[in-house]
Amino acid sequence: MNPAAFLKSLKKQKFYQGQLVHVEHIPPRPPEYASLEKPLARSLVEAVKAGGADRLYRHQAEAINAARRGQDVILATGTASGKTLAYNLPVLEQILLDPHSRALYLFPTKALAQDQLRSLKELTGRLKALRYPRQTHIRFGVYDGDTPPRSRTRLRREAHVILTNPDMLHVGILPNHRLWADFFRHLKFVVVDEAHVYRGVFGSHVAVVLRRLNRLCRLYGSAPQFVCCSATIANPGEHMARLTGRQPVVVDQDTAPQATRLFALWNPPFIDPAKTTRRSPNTEAALLFAEMVRHGVRNITFTRARVTAELILRYARRSLEQTDPPLAARIASYRAGYLPEQRRELERRLFTGDLLGVTATSALELGVDVGDLDATVSVGYPGTIASLWQQAGRAGRGNSGSLAVLIGLDNPLDQYFMRHPDQLFGRPHEHALIDPDNVYILAQHLPCAAHERPLTPDDEALFGEGFAEAMARLEEQGILDYRPELNQWFYRGRDYPAERVNIRSIGSRPIVLVDKSQGYRKLEEMDEASAFSRVHPGAVYMHQGESYLVTDLDLSTGQAVLRPAEVDYYTTPHELSEISIVRSLRHRTFKTTTVYWGVVRATRQVVGYRRKQQFSEANLGDFPLDLPATTFETRAVWWDVPADWATRLARRGWDFLGGLHAVEHAAIGLLPLFAMCDRWDIGGLSTPLHPDTGLPQIFIYDGYPGGVGITEQGFALITELWQATLEAVKECPCEEGCPACIYSPKCGNQNEPLDKQAAVWILEALLAGAGRG
Repeated sequence: MNPAAFLKSLKKQKFYQGQLVHVEHIPPRPPEYASLEKPLARSLVEAVKAGGADRLYRHQAEAINAARRGQDVILATGTASGKTLAYNLPVLEQILLDPHSRALYLFPTKALAQDQLRSLKELTGRLKALRYPRQTHIRFGVYDGDTPPRSRTRLRREAHVILTNPDMLHVGILPNHRLWADFFRHLKFVVVDEAHVYRGVFGSHVAVVLRRLNRLCRLYGSAPQFVCCSATIANPGEHMARLTGRQPVVVDQDTAPQATRLFALWNPPFIDPAKTTRRSPNTEAALLFAEMVRHGVRNITFTRARVTAELILRYARRSLEQTDPPLAARIASYRAGYLPEQRRELERRLFTGDLLGVTATSALELGVDVGDLDATVSVGYPGTIASLWQQAGRAGRGNSGSLAVLIGLDNPLDQYFMRHPDQLFGRPHEHALIDPDNVYILAQHLPCAAHERPLTPDDEALFGEGFAEAMARLEEQGILDYRPELNQWFYRGRDYPAERVNIRSIGSRPIVLVDKSQGYRKLEEMDEASAFSRVHPGAVYMHQGESYLVTDLDLSTGQAVLRPAEVDYYTTPHELSEISIVRSLRHRTFKTTTVYWGVVRATRQVVGYRRKQQFSEANLGDFPLDLPATTFETRAVWWDVPADWATRLARRGWDFLGGLHAVEHAAIGLLPLFAMCDRWDIGGLSTPLHPDTGLPQIFIYDGYPGGVGITEQGFALITELWQATLEAVKECPCEEGCPACIYSPKCGNQNEPLDKQAAVWILEALLAGAGRG
C-alpha cells in the first residue's frame, strides 16, 4: 500500500473534518547482523536456515551470547524482532548437549503459550527432519489447566521444555514440587516471555512466585538462568531484577529491519460550539475501517472491549453493504472468547488475504502471526506506549510500508498526545512498576512457601524487605508456627494455601464471579476492594471480551452473579475517598510547597454509577448504590498548597477548591504518562483543609493495599507530572473544563466543584516555586 496516498484520499471524504492532527514519518531501518562468539551446533544452524533465517540480528546474537555464557539476560525489543529465536536456540542447544536438561517457559496467557508451542514445533520439526544420527528427540508441551491428567504425568516425566503460565506455576506446580523433583533438579533455563505484562499487582505476585521457584530449585540443587523477553520499556534491567531477583545483561537495541511507517493521530471533531464534546471515537473507527477495506488496505482495528469491536464491525458492514456488497463478507471480528479452531481459521483467512480487515480486542496484540498487514487502528491509547507499538507492529512486517492510526478518546491522556505528538514519539517508554516487597502480597505467598518447605531466617534475603513484617503478621494470626529448636516456620493448616491466592488481585478475600446462565459457572475471581467498583449491581463487566451484566453482589457468600448481556452501553463507578496520613517516607521541599511520598490509610466508597452509550458517549443516567466503604493502607504522593492562595484566587473570582479538585483529576489522568498503569489503578483526594496537616492538600494514591510503585514514580517525576498536567489543562480548547482535561469519569462528587482557570493558576505557581515557571 501507499500510506501517504491513502491518508490523502481520506481528506476528500465527506466525513473528514480536520481529524488528522499529526502524521509521524518513521523512516525505514536496515538490519544489523552479527555472528555468535562460538558457532552453534550444525544441526541447529541448518534448522534455522530451513526456516528462512540465514543470519542473526545483532540483538539476537548478543542475547544468545549472554545466555551461552551462563548469564541472566533480558531482551527488550520491538514486535517481530525475533525474540523467540533468541531464547529457543540456547535452550535447544543445551538440551542437545545434555538430554537431561530441562527448561520452563512462562507466558502470561494460555493463548500465547499455544502460539509459541506452534513456533517450537516448527523449529524442532525442521531439526528432526535433518535426521542427524544420535540426535536427542526433544519433547515439549503445554502444561496448564486444560491439560488432561494423563498428559500431565507424561509431561512431568518426559518433557524437556514445559510451556505454562504463572497461575499454573503458582497453584499447580510449586505446591506439588515433589512430583517435579527430577524436572527441578535438571532445570537449566526459565524463560519469561512478554515480561512487560508483569507489572502492577499481577507483576508483583509473579515476582514472589518466581522467588518461590528459585527457593525450590535451590532445594533440588539447581540454579537456572533466567531469559526474559519484553517490549521496549524504559527500565528493562531494573524491571527484570525486581521480577526475578537477578541482575541481568540488558539487550535493548532493536536491530531488526523496519519498513517505512506512517503513524497518524486522528482526533474526532467537536460536535458542540463550546468544544466540550467530540464525536464518538467508535464512529470514527467504523468510518476508517470501512474506508480501508474499500481501498484494499488489510488492517486490524483494536478496541478494548468485545462489544465495541462488534459494534464497529456492524457499522462498517452496514456501510459496505450499501456501496460494495462483496467486501462486506471479507471483514470479521476477532476476540479472546473464540474456540481455538475458530481463531485459527480467522488467522488463516487474514494470513492468506481472504479477510481484508478484523476488529479485535487485545487478543491479537501479543505474538500471533497473521501475515503481512498494511495498517492498524487503535481506538484510544491502549494504556502504555509499549502496547501501542505492539499493536502498530502487527502491520508492516515485510518490506512494504505500513500505516498506524491512533484515534484519540476524550480523556486527558489521549488528548495530551493529540496536542503533543513529540511526547508520544520522542520520549522514553514508561517504567514497568512492581513491588515484590509489598507486605500484603508477601503475606499471601509466605504460607504457600512454608507449605512447600519450612521457612527459615535465611529466606529474608530472598523475599526482601517486607519479609519480617509479613512473618510477624502471619505468626500473630496463627497461620505460621515458629519452632525455635529448628529455627523454622511451618504452615499450620492442613489445606492447600495456594488455592486461596489469586495472583491477579491483591485482596485476601476473593469474590467469585459466576455466570447465572451457565448454572453459576465460575468465570474468574477478584478481591473484594476491586469488586465494589467493577462488579457492583448494574455494572457491565467484560470477561474475555464478552459483555456481562451484574445482577447481584453478595458479600456474605463472596459471590457476584452475572449474566451475558448484549448491551450498547458501559458503566463507570462514582467513588468517594478519604485519606489519613500514616507516615512520610520521603519528601522534597520546593519554594512554595513540600511534596511527600509515604504510607496513607485510604477509605473508598462506591456511591453510584453512570451508564454511557457506546457510540455516542451520551449519559444514560446516574444510579445510586449503597455499598460499604473499604479501608486499606497504601502508598501515596501528596503535596500541600499555601493557604493564602485561596484569597489570591478569590480576588480573581476563581474557586480555590474547584482548582484543587481540577488539578487532582487532571494529574491522575496524566500519571500513566510516566508509569505503566491505568487511571483506574489510582485514586485521589483534594481538600482545602486536611485534618492531619491543617493545610490545603492534594493526594494521589495507589489503589491497591500496600501499593505497587505507581505513586513512587509520580513522586520521583513530580515536576514533570505538574508540567504535563498544566499543558493538558491549559491547551484544552474548552472554556470551563471537559472530559479531555479536568472531568473524571469516576468522581463521586459529580465533578463539582471544578475551576479550570484556578487549576491553571495553581499549577503555574507550583512550577514557578519548583524553578520551572
